[in-house]
Amino acid sequence: MAAGLDVSGRTARVLAWGTWALFVLLAGATVALVVAGSGDGDQAFVLMAIGFATVGALIASREPANTVGWLLLAIAVSFAFQGLADAYLGRAGHPGEVAVAWFANWAWYVWLYAAGLLLPLVFPDGRLLSPRWRPVLWMGVGALGLAIITEGLGPGRLDVESPEDIQNPLGIGGLLGDVLGAGNALSNVLAATGFVLGAFSLVLRLRRSRGRERQQLKLFAYVGGLALAGLVVAMGEVFAGPSAPMWVRNMGGVGWLTALMLILVGLPVAVGIAILRHRLYDIDVVINRTLVYGALTILLAASYLGMVLLFQLVLNPITSESDLAVAASTLAVAALFRPL
Repeated sequence: MAAGLDVSGRTARVLAWGTWALFVLLAGATVALVVAGSGDGDQAFVLMAIGFATVGALIASREPANTVGWLLLAIAVSFAFQGLADAYLGRAGHPGEVAVAWFANWAWYVWLYAAGLLLPLVFPDGRLLSPRWRPVLWMGVGALGLAIITEGLGPGRLDVESPEDIQNPLGIGGLLGDVLGAGNALSNVLAATGFVLGAFSLVLRLRRSRGRERQQLKLFAYVGGLALAGLVVAMGEVFAGPSAPMWVRNMGGVGWLTALMLILVGLPVAVGIAILRHRLYDIDVVINRTLVYGALTILLAASYLGMVLLFQLVLNPITSESDLAVAASTLAVAALFRPL
C-alpha cells in the first residue's frame, strides 16, 4: 500500500509540474507573438496567471486529493490557451485562423466558470460542503457545456479581436439557431445562479467552520472582498457613462487595476497560503486593520471632496478659480490626517 501511495504521489507531481510547464510554454509563445507584432500588450497579461499555475502545481503535487490544486492549474492553462489564441489572431493571414477564432470565441468560459463558480464550491479541502450541493456543481458544469455548445454553433461573426471579420464555420441558422440563442440565455441564467450559490456556499462553510478551516476561509474571503470592492469602485465609471468627470474615470481605472491584480495575483497567493501554511491566526489582525484603515481612507476622501465643493461655493463670489478651494481642502484634510 505504501508503494502504491508513493507511485500515486510521484504521478501527481509529474502531472502537476508538467501542466505548470505547459502553462509556461503557452505564456512564452503568447509573449513572443506580441513582441513579433501580432496582437497587443493586453495578451501579455497571460503572465499574470503564473500565480494560479504555480500555486496549483504546489497544492496538486503535495495534496493530490485536493481538487483546488487541479482547478487552479485548469484555470491557468485555459487562460493561457485563450491568450495565445487572441495573440495569434492579432494579425490577419495566419494559417488556421478560423479554427483558432472558433476556439477563442468560447475558451474564456472555461477559466471564468472554473474560478468564479467551481472554486468557491470546493475551497479549501477540495470537497463540496455536503452531498446536497452536487446539483449546484452539475448545474455549473451544465452551464459551461451549454455555453460552449451555443457559442460554438451560434451563427454570425465570432466575437474575437481580429483585424478582419471571421464568421463561425459551424454556425447554424434558422429555427435551430433560435433554439441555440435561447440555450445561450439559459446558460447565462444558470451561470449567474451558480455564481451566487457558490458565494453562498462559502458563507455557509465559514459559519460552520472551526479552527484552521475558518482561518483559511477568512483569508480567501478577505482577498475576494477586496477584489469585489475594486470592482464596485470601477463600476462607478461604467454607470457614469462617457460624460463622467476625470476623477471618476481615474477612480474607475484604479478600481479595475486593483480588482485585476487581486484576482490574478492576490487570489492564488491567498489560496496557497491558506492551504499550504498551517499557522493562519494573523489573518484576524490583517482584516481588522484593513477595515480600520479602509474606513479612514474613505472618510478622508469624502471629507476632501466635500470640502472642495464647500469652498468652491463659498469662494465663487470672490474668485472664479478653484485652485484656492483645492488648496484649502488639502490643508484641512492634512490637518485631520495625523490625529485620525
